[in-house]
Amino acid sequence: MSHNKTLSNKIDFAVIISVRRANPNGDPLNGNRPRQTYDGYGEISDVCLKRKIRNRLQDMGESIFVQSDDNRAPGDDFRSLNDRFKAALSRWKKEVKDGKRESWEPRDRAPREWFDVRAFGQVFAFKGDKKKDVDAVSIGIRGPVTIQSAFSVEPITPDSLQITKSVNLETENPPDKKGGDTMGMKHRVDKGIYVTYGAINTQLAAKTGFSDADADKIKKALQTLFLNDVSSARPEGSMEVMKVIWWKHKSPCGQYSSANVHRSLHVQADGTYNLDTLDELVPKELASLEGDALQNLCASC
Repeated sequence: MSHNKTLSNKIDFAVIISVRRANPNGDPLNGNRPRQTYDGYGEISDVCLKRKIRNRLQDMGESIFVQSDDNRAPGDDFRSLNDRFKAALSRWKKEVKDGKRESWEPRDRAPREWFDVRAFGQVFAFKGDKKKDVDAVSIGIRGPVTIQSAFSVEPITPDSLQITKSVNLETENPPDKKGGDTMGMKHRVDKGIYVTYGAINTQLAAKTGFSDADADKIKKALQTLFLNDVSSARPEGSMEVMKVIWWKHKSPCGQYSSANVHRSLHVQADGTYNLDTLDELVPKELASLEGDALQNLCASC
């Protein structure tokens, strides 16, 4: 990471998401049914959204600390955060001994090493390893980028489908009898509009080294949030970023509070929206990346 300066001005953002015949975020405590609030509104957790952002940044060539096991970067053989951290810590110490770096302290080096630590922060709480000359570490790094869970504009009514496999997992007696393991359920949201809000704080950005260039990468990740995110629960085209609203303030602290800015967006059930006027704070209304912009982004990955 080599940036001349950290984030200059506060940023607020919102993302309007369309869901059609997909399970945007299953709840493992409820049979993997789409997440809902007690009032029936659909929910995509903030953890789920940050996972998708991390995956997009990783596709864009950024170094990511919290990698999912099924989406590890090529050449990354670490199966745990502990192993990935210890290997980096040993390398940092060696660079200091060789005179290539001035510091090996995790609070200083981790945000430089990994984009998601620089953006979202991270808790490092790992045991030491005397054989590898790695001391125990327990520190927390606060990141400047925060994002809320996405909630549907209207209550949702998930559909549930019973499914059967065409083959048995194990031989039954008689062999042509279908076993109990051939039955299952799939759940989906037939149609829904979800909205999430977030912000980027300049004070915390100065502590982790998060820059304007980093903010632009977060923006592109949000515009392409569901690229390469397909699964049987989320078929290609079933999840779409309809709009990214990007407010860049004129000062590090901003002209308005994030709560005030987020309240200025009013989204209807069909995905249309309107924005209240905020003096001297004009948002950018960005569609998902298409055409040459998307090709250029993918070519750089």
